[in-house]
Amino acid sequence: MVAIVDDDDLMRSALEGLLKAVGLPAQAFASAEEFLKSGQQRQAGCLITDIRMLGMSGLELQAKLNAEACRIPIIFITAHGNEKMRMQALRAGAVDFMAKPFDDEILLESVRAALES
Repeated sequence: MVAIVDDDDLMRSALEGLLKAVGLPAQAFASAEEFLKSGQQRQAGCLITDIRMLGMSGLELQAKLNAEACRIPIIFITAHGNEKMRMQALRAGAVDFMAKPFDDEILLESVRAALES
């Protein structure tokens, strides 16, 4: 299952629709806190998350998962990224860091590679 964590309703539903359209099971969450409360972090084969969200940020979510030894391949998507953020995310184990708007096919390739790792 691919978990999607984004506080933007349109982005969340678009990502969920894209993944399901190509046959990938997906579940969307409106916040990092909602994702953590769901208990789905152990079932997720890949996590797509925004960096900037209300409440816990994507980088804080990544740090929390790492602290819990929960090694989900993470793909960050953001409209507000910079090189420092990108390097921080990748150093902490992210598999990809994409700027919005991104190419759907490139995202799907990254998700498939993450699921196979």
